[in-house]
Amino acid sequence: MNGVKSVYPVGARYLKRMTSAEGMGKKQVEAGVCVTMEMVKDALDQLRGAVMIVYPMGLPPYDPIRMEFENKEDLSGTQAGLNVIEESEAQLWWAAKELRRTKKLSDYVGKNEKTKIIAKIQQRGQGAPAREPIISSAEQKQLMLYYHRRQEELKKLEENDDDSCLNSPWADNTALKRHFHGVKDIKWRPR
Repeated sequence: MNGVKSVYPVGARYLKRMTSAEGMGKKQVEAGVCVTMEMVKDALDQLRGAVMIVYPMGLPPYDPIRMEFENKEDLSGTQAGLNVIEESEAQLWWAAKELRRTKKLSDYVGKNEKTKIIAKIQQRGQGAPAREPIISSAEQKQLMLYYHRRQEELKKLEENDDDSCLNSPWADNTALKRHFHGVKDIKWRPR
C-alpha cells in the first residue's frame, strides 16, 4: 500500500487479520455458507474501515486499493483484465454442456439438493472449456519419479544374475524333507 503508515497497531493488526488466510473467507468455506452480495459489501466496508484506521490521511488517488474501493479500477492492459468477462458475453458450462439461462439448474443436475457441481464460465462463442487433467502436475511428477526409480531397480535386478548361490545347502528345496526323514548325510559312494 502506498501512503504514510499510521502508528495505530490495533488497526494494523485488524487489517492483517482481515487479509490473512485466517480471515472470514476461509471460515465461510469451511462452514459451507453461500456468499451473497451483502456479505461481499460488508467485507469491503470492513476492509475500507481498516484501511482508514491504518492510513488516516488517506491513500493517493493512483493506489490500486483506493481505486478498488471507489470501483474505478482500470484493468486494461493487465493480465487480470483478460479474466474479466461481461455478463452478457458469459456462458456457463458444466460436464461439457452449456447451461442455458432459460432452463433451471435442476434440469441439468437433478432434484437432489446435496449435489455439488463445479461449473466454468467461458466467453460466448468459444465453445466448451478445456477439461482439467485427472491428476495434478505435482502428482504426475511424483508418479514419474516412482516409475523411474522402479525401472532402475528392475535393471539392477536383471544385471545381478549370479546363480552361484543355487548350489548352496540353504538353497536346496528338498533339504527339509530329507531332514525329517533322517536321510540328511547319506553318501552312496565308499570313502
